[in-house]
Amino acid sequence: MSYTTKTSPAVFPRAAHPAVGRWAGGAVLVSVTAVLAVLLTRAEDGLPHVLPGYTAWQDEMYANVPQFLRWWIGDATEAEFFKSAIGGLGMIAGGWLAHAAWRRGRRWAGFPISYGTGLWPWLLGSAAFGLLLSDLAWGWTIPATGQWQPTFVPFVSVPPVVVLVYGAGWSVAATGAVLGAALTTPVALAMANYFCHPLHLPTVIGNVTGMWVGALLAFLICRHLPWMPRPLSAEQSAEPAEPPAPEPDERGGVWVVRRVLADFTEAQFYGNEIAAIGLIGGTLATYLLNPLTPVYGSGHGLLPAMLTAQVLAGTLAVLLYQRRWAAFGWYPTFVPVVSVAPAVVLTYGATVEAVVFGAVFGAVAGPPLAALISRRLPPDFHPFIGNVVSMTVCTLIAIPVLGLLPGFVSTL
Repeated sequence: MSYTTKTSPAVFPRAAHPAVGRWAGGAVLVSVTAVLAVLLTRAEDGLPHVLPGYTAWQDEMYANVPQFLRWWIGDATEAEFFKSAIGGLGMIAGGWLAHAAWRRGRRWAGFPISYGTGLWPWLLGSAAFGLLLSDLAWGWTIPATGQWQPTFVPFVSVPPVVVLVYGAGWSVAATGAVLGAALTTPVALAMANYFCHPLHLPTVIGNVTGMWVGALLAFLICRHLPWMPRPLSAEQSAEPAEPPAPEPDERGGVWVVRRVLADFTEAQFYGNEIAAIGLIGGTLATYLLNPLTPVYGSGHGLLPAMLTAQVLAGTLAVLLYQRRWAAFGWYPTFVPVVSVAPAVVLTYGATVEAVVFGAVFGAVAGPPLAALISRRLPPDFHPFIGNVVSMTVCTLIAIPVLGLLPGFVSTL
């Protein structure tokens, strides 16, 4: 099974010089993000603390049901290095809107959510149930260690990809959820606590390692579960009624902006710009209500710098590999957005060097490595495995190498 994202040519008018339009669109997006980051950073000291800070939120996650639910919903945004219940609700609401619009054939639906499979409701249900099981089963590690733990990993790994490979159904959704909480989270916990923390490496390395190790084990197990249906074929998982993807010269500046935004929700297997607007907008709202909430209690402009690095990485990746998008219909340009770029900022701080070097390295190396690995997987192993392996490798290389350069001092 492979990702297939199809978009109507009518949405993107043909430009006389599409390459110029693409680079101009990317430059505008990065510039607007950078200006917004500067304004948010300057305003940080004057912002209110209406919401509890991250540390207080973490300490209260088991205090009562509302706090636990808020933590659970906030976990939906953890793949982007954010922690925002408002962002999680915004992303899910945007996903629902995009799904409803796609079902009705609306032009404004954006990129077909969940790759035009129509599986978004089942994907969300399995991911949310797997996340709930993970928080209930492994959430005790947070108060026990007194620090963040990767309990979020099922939401963006085994449960949704089991649905994408095997299709809709209660047994499929429940199986994915249970396997995600039972396999992915403990591997991620072990990697984070016994590898990343001792070596002062960003925990994203442990998170994504848990994802691909857990997925490999889960798909091997699914082959032998008698209630699991046959894997969907590529033809079954695509929507034949969708129009063909636009030609390369029809992908202009507007397409670049929309694609970069959509990449912010690729980790959740949404791949839709409306859901991304809900995610980013909700996270920025959380920052304005308390700048010490959305990025693990880190202030000093970390969220604005991280968002700038992510937009820069996503824009460079889309511009560099837009021909791969045209050739294959989908390409993993989102890889640096949720791995190398934010990890470098989290490790080395909100500096220009960290933003630029992390984004450039991730954009150049991450997508082609992910595609190379994914092409070599068995048909019943979802290609997301190649994406997260690429995240592991690229981050594991980038963080130590950048630490050898002047101006890069680890804050971990």
